[in-house]
Amino acid sequence: MTADTPHFQIIRDIRNTLCYLKRNGCTGFDCSQTSLKILNRLDGSNHAAAADRETLADIRNDLGDCTRCGLCESRTHIVFGEGNPNAQVVFVGEGPGFDEDKCGQPFVGAAGRLLTKIIAAMQLTRETVYISNIVKCRPPKNRNPEPGEIRQCLPFLKRQLATVNPRVICALGSVAARTLLDTETSISRLRGRFDEFLGIPVMPTFHPAYLLRNPEKKRVVWEDVQQIMKMLE
Repeated sequence: MTADTPHFQIIRDIRNTLCYLKRNGCTGFDCSQTSLKILNRLDGSNHAAAADRETLADIRNDLGDCTRCGLCESRTHIVFGEGNPNAQVVFVGEGPGFDEDKCGQPFVGAAGRLLTKIIAAMQLTRETVYISNIVKCRPPKNRNPEPGEIRQCLPFLKRQLATVNPRVICALGSVAARTLLDTETSISRLRGRFDEFLGIPVMPTFHPAYLLRNPEKKRVVWEDVQQIMKMLE
């Protein structure tokens, strides 16, 4: 029996349907990551749906010169995200800052340099991971993004995550963690244990900008990062 037989086609269709339902918030079916991994094993191909899956370039083109919320009025560049489209780890922050807005790349200022060091400590590089944000445009004066702004941007992040399909997400800071996990719980209580978003394990931890102001918290972030490293073994 080959991967082109009707048997395997049915399995691929089931898996793709479960992925679609999960991305759209359906909880009436078992859309867990475990179930999807079982279907992946059964269909005999790790990339069975690759031909049908949209690319990051497709998503970026759909985003276009976005004017879906008021953040477009003050931005310099849209900061879509960058990195390996097949990354095992995706880092998600809250939104671009001053430096990111100027160059159109995520995490390039002082906080970005610290994130690069964290990634290196994980024995990874920025080229092997994927980095994005909850919103793609800089909120004025680096304020937190508002609910309406998040609502307009989050579907694009969901599509990015579905396309990259990482093994784990690292949510950097309160806004990212609360948005992905749909909770008002503080980051200090969320960090240190896995939850999930779209069936993907999520490890919340402190934002690198917070670590610049509170360097004593670097130790607990390293503890969180070590849990991610164990998951990747």
